[in-house]
Amino acid sequence: MSHPDHPGFDRHMLEALVCPVTHATLSYDAARQELVSKAAGLAFPIRAGIPIMLVAEARQIKAD
Repeated sequence: MSHPDHPGFDRHMLEALVCPVTHATLSYDAARQELVSKAAGLAFPIRAGIPIMLVAEARQIKAD
């Protein structure tokens, strides 16, 4: 079931997902609809409520 604020993505799924590169936890960026791995410096897109956990589809993010 979807959360009313973010239709299409079940935030409980986040607890089960880890970064495919580092196996670190991910954070959810609701504004960009991405799962972010700070450890790997990658953001994985969420399309139609489905996280795309492929490195080839990930966006590189800059370390702060």
